[in-house]
Amino acid sequence: MKSTARYLAPAASAALWLLAGSAPAHAAAAACGAEIHAALDAPASTASKPVEIICNLKLAGTDVITMPIAFSGGAASDVTLDCDGATLDGTAAKARTLLIRSLRKQGGGWDVPRNIRIRNCIIKGDVRIQGLGRNGEAEGVRLSSLQTGHTERAQAAAPSGITFDNVTFVGNGTIPLYAAPGVTGMAVENSRFTGSASATAIYLDAESARNRIVGNTFDIRTTRREMIAVDGSAENRIDQNTFENPIKGGIFLYRNCGEGGTIRHQAPEHNVIARNTFRYVNFWAARPAVWLGSRQGSRSYCFSRPDRPFGSSLSALDHAQYNTVTGNRLPGGSPQLIVDHDEHNTVSDNR
Repeated sequence: MKSTARYLAPAASAALWLLAGSAPAHAAAAACGAEIHAALDAPASTASKPVEIICNLKLAGTDVITMPIAFSGGAASDVTLDCDGATLDGTAAKARTLLIRSLRKQGGGWDVPRNIRIRNCIIKGDVRIQGLGRNGEAEGVRLSSLQTGHTERAQAAAPSGITFDNVTFVGNGTIPLYAAPGVTGMAVENSRFTGSASATAIYLDAESARNRIVGNTFDIRTTRREMIAVDGSAENRIDQNTFENPIKGGIFLYRNCGEGGTIRHQAPEHNVIARNTFRYVNFWAARPAVWLGSRQGSRSYCFSRPDRPFGSSLSALDHAQYNTVTGNRLPGGSPQLIVDHDEHNTVSDNR
């Protein structure tokens, strides 16, 4: 049933926000025509705009696409990008290599892309999936967070059902895969993360939920951060992945407590982290493989967070609770690399 709930932004914004309802049915997408292939074959520059895809796109394995690609709004729902081994290289454009985004409707509400399949690609650069805003500090996200019902608004406005299968993500310093606030139902399967990133390999931002990261290999060098950040994200499954020498950390669960003036409503809870392998060359200087409650208010911006009686405004703690961490293996490491700094978690059979 379509929601009729409404949210009135603060007077300074004077904008009417409408909850996005159920996605309308879409006809089966047609194959992309010659004009799309021609646009993709053009050489990219820093002035290049993304090529919008609303059709099923099949590339040749020898293709190297330097133009950025976007899937925008409901028109991009139910389509497949099959690279057949081709490379998407966003280096020249210095833009998002691949952007999946909701569009704001005139007068309010969101036009949301759903059920997009990306497979058999090599992606150099970064992928971002976004709805209310590009990250947790975006103005639209911040304004929504000042009112109750923020988690529901963020999830209704964000892309859902996005699948990455047999994709090689090649980091070039930025976060290879960023699920912005509210993203639900994303699946990353049978894929590989290589290259380097100054932050994380995957970031699950606040209010996101029910995402699956299953059967992947993380052979990427993260210079400052853990490989997967679960920031106020809930009900995710991280299962049967291999993490190669995660010295800076493997999977951290926490909740930012007001960074950028945004209240994080949802806690990182009811996540399952199971049957993963964390393989170490030398673990003596390693940060935890799994860390439940990795921050617990230990950031300077926690002291200047907005004053509201809910979420991270009410408590700066992570509330990383009711999570299950079981059956993980740490060859070359130690079970002590599984750290639980919160309550009501199930941590068992990790060795």
